[in-house]
Amino acid sequence: MTEQPHVLIVGGGLNGPALALALAQGGKRVTVIDALPQDVRQADEFDGRAYALALASQRLLSAIGIWARINDHAQPMLEIKVTDGHAGRGPSPFWMHFDHAEIEEGPMGYMVEDRYLRRALIDAMAENDAITLLDGQSVVAQTVSPSGVSVTLEDGIEITGDLLAGCDGRTSGTATRAGIKRSGRDYGQTALVCAITHEKPHHGVAHQFFMPPGPLAILPLTGNRSLIVWAEKTELAQQINALDDHNYLEVLRPRFGDFLGELGLEGKRFTYPLNLTVANALIAERLALVGDAAHGIHPIAGQGLNAGLRDVAALAETVILAARRGEDIGSIQVLERYQQWRRFDMATLVTATDMFNHLFSNDNPLLRAGRELGLGLVNALPPARRAFIREAAGLTGDLPRLMQGKTI
Repeated sequence: MTEQPHVLIVGGGLNGPALALALAQGGKRVTVIDALPQDVRQADEFDGRAYALALASQRLLSAIGIWARINDHAQPMLEIKVTDGHAGRGPSPFWMHFDHAEIEEGPMGYMVEDRYLRRALIDAMAENDAITLLDGQSVVAQTVSPSGVSVTLEDGIEITGDLLAGCDGRTSGTATRAGIKRSGRDYGQTALVCAITHEKPHHGVAHQFFMPPGPLAILPLTGNRSLIVWAEKTELAQQINALDDHNYLEVLRPRFGDFLGELGLEGKRFTYPLNLTVANALIAERLALVGDAAHGIHPIAGQGLNAGLRDVAALAETVILAARRGEDIGSIQVLERYQQWRRFDMATLVTATDMFNHLFSNDNPLLRAGRELGLGLVNALPPARRAFIREAAGLTGDLPRLMQGKTI
């Protein structure tokens, strides 16, 4: 590095590289520090992970030059069907059906496998002279001064910039070192995640089936394949995950149904505990938190990565516009704009996902009757249905320019 970077980003998963590319596009020099080696990030085999990208997130990826690299591997989500019921008994007669044809913008979103998105971000960073990637390195200390922020790596190297962005996940060391505390709860649920092959085509339809222990999402991948994100009570989830592939599918089938024909497993299967963890502040002196470092939510609506990319777009726009005005991009006055921009949207999303999980992950007869009536009512009212479709597509609220498909 011949010049001091403007922004230091801790975390090389998805949000960190996206933020680096957005900032570099706006003329900022960026250093990304990733604890994982690059060859691990670039692994080619399918490991079962994929993401539901809202239309607004697709626009951001297009604006920063990523979408053209992954478009051929993306599966459009053309419809979403939401149902309530019990495993093995079929869905309730009350349900919601969202069709992309009801809005003008196009598909509500896209499914993209982790391996393609991650590799595209890494390749794009490598081609950008304004971005330096330090992989296989962990941050062990950070200090702030009136003129900058410095991080110390495990090999003793110290790097200084104007702003530090924590994109290092739910257990963010960046937040901890800054003294930012977290609030949240354990849901007592664990998500079982796998990719499946199926006999019949999915036609780009995503399904969300709410069952008393937790929701089951069936999300379309390219070809006759789908991603499964399936929440169960933690003890049962651990027992299911310990089964061999044959018996795992035997447990899944009555929950999944037979509408797509015969099922098979593809790639690895894995689990992760479900909890809510929210940073009590998004900023500190010369520091901003992004993605799961700021808000780790329930996957019930598939909005985790989308919320993180909205953070990316808002922070990049705040920083770039401040720099053009000659402001100190790490000043608390500038960072307050980012926090104010994201705080309401974040609080709304956290509250909504938390409420939906409590409302649907139970078998209370009164609540079940109320939610079934609500599903049927929304489905019967076109304006309400279109509002939900636009929300799912990420098109509501105060959208940053990148999520409108524009440059900053």
